Amino acid sequence: MQDAAPQPAPPPQKKSAGRDLGAAIGVALGLGVVIVASLFFVKAVFVGVIVVAVVVGLWELTQRLDERKGIHAPLVPLAVGGAAMVIAGYVWGADGAWVAMALTALAVLVWRMARPPQDYLRDVTAGVFAAFYVPFLATFVAMMLTADDGAWRVLTFLILTVVSDTGAYAVGWRFGKRKLAPRISPGKTREGLAGAVAFAMAAGALCVQLLIDDGAWWQGLLLGLAVAVSATLGDLGESMIKRDLGIKDMGTLLPGHGGIMDRLDSLLPTAPVAWLLLVVFVGSG
Repeated sequence: MQDAAPQPAPPPQKKSAGRDLGAAIGVALGLGVVIVASLFFVKAVFVGVIVVAVVVGLWELTQRLDERKGIHAPLVPLAVGGAAMVIAGYVWGADGAWVAMALTALAVLVWRMARPPQDYLRDVTAGVFAAFYVPFLATFVAMMLTADDGAWRVLTFLILTVVSDTGAYAVGWRFGKRKLAPRISPGKTREGLAGAVAFAMAAGALCVQLLIDDGAWWQGLLLGLAVAVSATLGDLGESMIKRDLGIKDMGTLLPGHGGIMDRLDSLLPTAPVAWLLLVVFVGSG
């Protein structure tokens, strides 16, 4: 009896992003067109885009908190207060944003009184956290828009955040070996973080030099570094929340991306960082 011929080794498995890449690209392009068109043609429409993103993000977050933890953060005062926060920041600046944030927190405390007192402190704490995490941080995007070159500032902020995420993914996918925070996000690597920093700093030097009034390339390097760090921390922060809730995505609204909150995770904490550094570098006018 002849020995069986040795079987060829199976081909190596290719790394996969784990999402529908075609759908993800299509959705990203569609969102990009809407954002850029509203940003450069009618600023008020772009503020409306921010408000819609904030309200949907709050809905996703409060729904997941309710479903997974039984936490009843009141959506109505959060949505109304969140929209008011963004608009107040655009019209009256930081003072308006802080006043709207305080009133939103007060509204959350009062609205929750309609339910039984059990878990009151837990629910209002989650509500105030949601108000700060989503609309208050998003308000800094609206505040960036008020400068004379506001549209270019917002575009720079968006480009650097996207480039940072892209650099982290590309370098981490190809060269990533050492885990960055394995207990929070096993897919993130130190090599990916280095890619995020390198890509964002290069893009920052170009964007600040070419797009921002009175901007210099070295300021763009610092801005890119800060954006890469804040975007990574924001991504890790939302990963921490999702791990605590036991979910992969915050929603399913965007095919290939998850929910709105899954796209805002790196943008939200980066907005105040970009706003502050641009004010320091070139002023608020």
